[in-house]
Amino acid sequence: MNKAAKEKTINLLFILPAVALFSIFSLYPIIRTVQLSFYKWDGIATTMQFVGLLQYKDIIFHNPAFWKSMANAAYVTTLALTFQNGLALLLALLVSREIRGENIYRTIFFLPPVLSGIVVGLIWKWIYDGNYGILNHFLTGVGLSHFTNFAWLAEIKTSLTAVAVVHMWKGFGYGFIILLAGLQTIPKELYEAAKVDGADSWQQFKHITVPSMIPVFTVVAILTILGSMQIFDLLYSMTQGGPAGHTHVPITRIYQFMGNGEFGYSTAMSVIFGCLLLAVSFIQIEVSRRMNK
Repeated sequence: MNKAAKEKTINLLFILPAVALFSIFSLYPIIRTVQLSFYKWDGIATTMQFVGLLQYKDIIFHNPAFWKSMANAAYVTTLALTFQNGLALLLALLVSREIRGENIYRTIFFLPPVLSGIVVGLIWKWIYDGNYGILNHFLTGVGLSHFTNFAWLAEIKTSLTAVAVVHMWKGFGYGFIILLAGLQTIPKELYEAAKVDGADSWQQFKHITVPSMIPVFTVVAILTILGSMQIFDLLYSMTQGGPAGHTHVPITRIYQFMGNGEFGYSTAMSVIFGCLLLAVSFIQIEVSRRMNK
């Protein structure tokens, strides 16, 4: 065996454990999920009935509740992309100016994401409570008496938005840290040269910060989309899909069908949902790639 072949073999041996772990814990479950989606199965019985694409057909054409949950997830995602990432960028810009207590601000802003989603959901459920919630108490105190005993999570018009607000509060810290790291990689010489040429703050942001941060924006956007579309623990602890199913998202619908003994049907939902997430991610990456040209 020559030296090049020996080095190639050694390199393959080094990556073999990672490939094995990926195959066991990621690749095999994906393949198994796709396989089970072609069967009608309750998750317990030893026999399964092969139904082919019938479950996919039923989900796509005869399950409006699933597509309503997709619309709910898209709504939460749109709010997160707009307001959550907007807040994260604003705070990252402020902290990147080397203000006093920079490390303290980083810690404070990153605290919500590390908290348990269940705990955060239960706390905010208490805050939103119509009878003794602190939010209604505050609004009543500033003269908005029509919010007295207003049940934010029990009203169809406000429940999903109320959950989305909590999701954005909990998640903006991730985007903040990533955006701050990206801002700190931009050479300061570019801003100094722009100042010499008479560029104001807005022109510097438009012509230096934004073009330099496009790859970072793409990463943050993809993480936001995936995180918002897959919201579960926070929503389930706050509404469990209510009122009357109006806050269900795909993950909670999948969980619901699985709990009802329709395991094969729920795996078909998972495959459809996963394909949609992949498509959105690929589109986002392609748009970013073309913007970088």
